[in-house]
Amino acid sequence: MTLEDRRDGYVDLRSYAAIGNGRTVALVAHDGSVDWFPVPDLDSAPVFARLLDADHGGCIELAPDEEALGAAGVDVAADLEVHREYVPGTNVLRTTYSTPVGTVRVTDSVNMGSTGALPWTELARCVEGVDGQVPMRWRVIPGTMLNTASPWVQQTDQGPVIRIGEVSLAVRGEDIGAHDAGPQTLSGGFTSGEGTEHLLAVVGTAAEPLRLPESHAIRRNVDLSVDLWRRWTDLLEYDGPYEDEVRRSALVLKLLGHSPSGSIAAAATTSLPENREGTKNYDYRFAWIRDATYTLHALLRLDEQEDVHAAVSWLLRLARQQQPRLHVLNRLNGDLPEAGTTELEVPGWRGIGPVVSGNDAADQLQLGVYGDIFDMATLYVGGGNVLDAETARMLSGLADAVCDLWIRPDAGMWELPEHRHYTSSKMGCWVALDRAITLADGGHLPGTDDRWRDERDRIRAWIDEHGWSEERGAYVMYRGSEELDVSVLLHTISGFDTGPRMSSTIDALREELGRGPLLYRYSGMDAEEGTFTACGFWCAAALALVGRRAEAREQMDAMLARANDLGLYTEMIDPADDAFLGNMPQALSHLALLVAALTLNGQ
Repeated sequence: MTLEDRRDGYVDLRSYAAIGNGRTVALVAHDGSVDWFPVPDLDSAPVFARLLDADHGGCIELAPDEEALGAAGVDVAADLEVHREYVPGTNVLRTTYSTPVGTVRVTDSVNMGSTGALPWTELARCVEGVDGQVPMRWRVIPGTMLNTASPWVQQTDQGPVIRIGEVSLAVRGEDIGAHDAGPQTLSGGFTSGEGTEHLLAVVGTAAEPLRLPESHAIRRNVDLSVDLWRRWTDLLEYDGPYEDEVRRSALVLKLLGHSPSGSIAAAATTSLPENREGTKNYDYRFAWIRDATYTLHALLRLDEQEDVHAAVSWLLRLARQQQPRLHVLNRLNGDLPEAGTTELEVPGWRGIGPVVSGNDAADQLQLGVYGDIFDMATLYVGGGNVLDAETARMLSGLADAVCDLWIRPDAGMWELPEHRHYTSSKMGCWVALDRAITLADGGHLPGTDDRWRDERDRIRAWIDEHGWSEERGAYVMYRGSEELDVSVLLHTISGFDTGPRMSSTIDALREELGRGPLLYRYSGMDAEEGTFTACGFWCAAALALVGRRAEAREQMDAMLARANDLGLYTEMIDPADDAFLGNMPQALSHLALLVAALTLNGQ
């Protein structure tokens, strides 16, 4: 592809690649600009946030020097070609820039060390001259941390250091020219030639001394990072269709994991808009119980072991602390987030605000999370593991609580302000009790399960009476409505219904909410936001599970065609032009892809 012009300083969301180290994630545009990079953690304030503030957000630029190329007679818009790919089996990015005067390759990595994430943050950009001579330019421009701090460059006997809030940054380089230090930026330039190697690295810490590694150590860490990623992906058990897409989505989930705690973030960003008018901008840098359990569901089916155990243990510890009222989301370190959101004085991507920190869903009642917890525990035990005694007692107590809670209205999966009797929430409670019975029958939970069986059967009878519409030929969104909700398709996967009723529901959903393979979340959302990426993959899985496998494959292929050039997805897609909308990379989108592929492969 050719370089995309930045419009008002921004690029399309499809332009972004994601790289990371198990603690934080950086987003790299196709023009070589790192436009999003929190230090040291994914949920820290971003030091580089051009993604949301083109003028003051900050970025790390590294690319062919367009001005120098133009002076040499190169038509940059027409003649500069960009090709991107991940180093196979990794979250390390490789970008090749081809020009009439030469070719250069850039490898980007947020480095890990010998055993995992480094105790400091280290973003390495390795440049290789392939042929000819290509002038390159670089700039490190720290931002205002979403208008909360002002950066400055301090001169020390170890070289210039960038200070911003509690964060300290330094540029480490090799053959990248002299550093031009301004009051708030560092920059330079060099020319690559055939066989030359160059290194630009940004290292950082927060509220601690700043480590200044030598260039040879940074290069070694790039190699270690490639090796660690590949060792992880080589352990995944998958041999079937869509193998490349399955491994890429698994790597995205690994990227969103927070290794110090075992939690998994819903997305790497905040406030990317769900529609072009704004207002529906949310912070997804939290660990949702729902997303975490779906991630474990997928990784367990891929026979992943270490991350699964860490995340299962983290989730069950949280459940023990919070029972019987489970919190929908938590901070990545396990703390409860502050109530409400804070609106920041930042314009937002392409000026579409607001930009917010925090999430209003933190205090909601969502009954579906109980089904998620029990399903995860059942899958974990089904993989040949056992629960500890304290967790077993806790789950028995939760099952008793579900017997009383299921009759209550809640906010539903979509975190709505209107508390209603949502069908998918009741299905989630059915899953909770069904899995509790399975665990008890296997000797994993104490106590008697007679009440669990009775309440499970009452839930199914309630859904048959109040959640099904003969007129629509479909499961409806909530009691007393004729509206539709795609989240009921998750309960083909849960095993609640894979028969004629669910097959008929799929048809009704596709007719009302479908736009080609894409689907809106529920009735009325076509007027408010883009289609929800995960819904298209849920539809593929549901079609397979109700026995419509040829349609499932067609649906899957059509959804895979909507990825960007690196196989990544945001939360939503505009059906008018396939433009990406919402936060990215979005865990739920990639989870849904994984589940669909595994289902089609019979896993």
